[in-house]
Amino acid sequence: MNHTELTERFATLTTAHLADGCLRARLSVRCAPAGTRAVLPGRKLAGRVLPARHSGSVDVFLEALTSAQPGDVLAVDNRGRLDESCVGDLITAEAATAGLSGIVIWGLHRDTAELREIGLPVYSLGSLSTGPLHLDDRAADALESATVGEWTVTTDDLVFGDDDGVLFVPAAQADDVFRLAESIRDTEHRQAAKIRDGVTLREQVRFSEFLAHRESDPAYTFRQHLRAKDSAIEE
Repeated sequence: MNHTELTERFATLTTAHLADGCLRARLSVRCAPAGTRAVLPGRKLAGRVLPARHSGSVDVFLEALTSAQPGDVLAVDNRGRLDESCVGDLITAEAATAGLSGIVIWGLHRDTAELREIGLPVYSLGSLSTGPLHLDDRAADALESATVGEWTVTTDDLVFGDDDGVLFVPAAQADDVFRLAESIRDTEHRQAAKIRDGVTLREQVRFSEFLAHRESDPAYTFRQHLRAKDSAIEE
């Protein structure tokens, strides 16, 4: 799936749909930490991960860009630090010029007004005025992987972002996840339309049947019931 196909397919989905698709595909749901938000709300992000582990200098980002493919997303690992920012307007402008589709930061950004003017989707844990306060030895494999929260990602991963946050999906399983996510989306759209027409969600999922079944079998779960009724509100 090339980048154009990826963005077009994600255009009608959300990260929530993809997360549910991962769950149904029995994959780990790899979300960036809660609080990871877009500098420009309302923008969506999709692309291949381009990892870079920050150690105090922007040279690692510049080097990462030399091997970038159009549509890649720079995944910046600054270990979730909240005492310094690690990406500002110059790196964001450089990434945009290199054809990247966005930046995801496990850490903070600065130059918020300039980033909004540049318009490249940037996701981070927030903003702070100060730039890097540390300079450590750079790891030899700093461009091979990045950690974002509890997840380590590489160029074998895709990344998606919207107003709910950021999600990573293995590229090799992306088609399956998309197919499942699209099925979930369609089911939920039908359910929402029925609610607007006056048919409650409880009626649609036959909730009274679930309660009766659970009465006779306390181990019976709502998810088992939903699977039997081909509903998708929980996975």
